[in-house]
Amino acid sequence: MNLLGQAKIVAQKYRALTGKPLGITGEVAEFEAAHLLGLTLSDARQSGYDATEVRSGHTWKIQIKGRCVTSTSAMGRLGSIDVTKEFDAVMLVLLDFNFNAIAIYEAPRDKVISRIAEPGSKARNIRGSLGIQQFKSIATLRWKRTEPAKPACG
Repeated sequence: MNLLGQAKIVAQKYRALTGKPLGITGEVAEFEAAHLLGLTLSDARQSGYDATEVRSGHTWKIQIKGRCVTSTSAMGRLGSIDVTKEFDAVMLVLLDFNFNAIAIYEAPRDKVISRIAEPGSKARNIRGSLGIQQFKSIATLRWKRTEPAKPACG
């Protein structure tokens, strides 16, 4: 967690210096979800899912997506969801611009696949990319930050 804290500071400084993201949002989201929800992270480059969680004796395989946003009502899209891969649920970890979790939403595989298959959007149908609000409409809130945001580092 100490190393993750240092990585968050470097990413903030990089964005302030260049105006571009460092590209660690996904990794930070995985660690935040694991830390806050007690998930077990999978090995690097595990195909289809990023973490597991035991629920009622069954091991759930969870794909984790992360987005830096200004609030939980933010617009934007999740990264691609490959529905041909093995997973039981998708989690969306919303991070503030200090890379601290704001909220974590979860949707089961069947709802994700149904939403992606709905006609009308090339981003959704071909790339498997849902909008944040689309995802939230099929998801349940698993965790939400209750304390005020921490001030920006560095």
